Amino acid sequence: MSETSVLVLDDDPLPDLDRLAGRARVLHADERTLAQRLPEADVLLVWNFTSDAVKKAWPGDGPRPRWVHTASAGVDRLLPELADSDVVITNARGVFDQPIAEYVAGLVVAMAKDFRGSWELQRQRRWRHRETMRLGGTRAVIVGSGPIGRAIGRTLMALGVGVELVGRRQRDGDPEFGLVWPSSALNELLAEADWVVCAAPLTEATTGMFDAGAFARMRPEAHFINVGRGQHVVQSDLVDALLRHRIKGAALDVFADEPLPADSTLWDVPGLLISPHMSGDTIGWRDDLARQFLDNFDRWAAGEPLRNVVDKRLGYVPAD
Repeated sequence: MSETSVLVLDDDPLPDLDRLAGRARVLHADERTLAQRLPEADVLLVWNFTSDAVKKAWPGDGPRPRWVHTASAGVDRLLPELADSDVVITNARGVFDQPIAEYVAGLVVAMAKDFRGSWELQRQRRWRHRETMRLGGTRAVIVGSGPIGRAIGRTLMALGVGVELVGRRQRDGDPEFGLVWPSSALNELLAEADWVVCAAPLTEATTGMFDAGAFARMRPEAHFINVGRGQHVVQSDLVDALLRHRIKGAALDVFADEPLPADSTLWDVPGLLISPHMSGDTIGWRDDLARQFLDNFDRWAAGEPLRNVVDKRLGYVPAD
């Protein structure tokens, strides 16, 4: 049996793949050389998961890897180009769940307690007493019922926030949330929410779902947080909603164009908090991603079922 070839679409730093020594031939490619090297690979590890190189290179000539693993929760940079092929796609489901949940909880606390105002008043050396929002008893609508959305829901409930979880379809009797609402109920739920959190996969149905109509349905006291994908939001409509005080505040960790250009008008929008797509990136996260891939490689080499297999029609790993 020939030696397995694992091709890595690299990022910096490189993944720690020492466990493959003697078991597989590890090759490396960048965006420029990926198309040339794809026919050599049995397995493709998309370590540079911010790249669109796979979508561009895949339709070329020659054989293609039988398994593609992306070191990200979202697989939108692989689809639809790989959807009609026989390749198995797996993702990094499980690595980012709790870190993103903690990040969202931090944003919610910071907004409710006006930490930004405190920091600005400290900078001005001004002592100005204010009253802030009590979290207990507020309501959050979380769009995305996968592991990340569920982790966000659990973490917010620990703070006393009531949570409504929204998925693609309705599920009754959920052990944690009771009812998972269908996406068709979102418009009604938005009208009662204090916190609206987008943690959905990017699909044709979810692209642009937060537009002028969605923001108009929210309460003037509501806050919006996006840790999904930038394309979930019509950014100009969000800016308009903030400038017209149709919602109270927002936080974006993801953007339609990344990195966000220095001359983007988003940097100066009042009430908008910007972070550079870092909500899931905690110390040691790359080691976690490498271990997850290696554990799945062990299963692949042994002929066992892989974990985190993506339904290429849906665009995400279906619920168990």
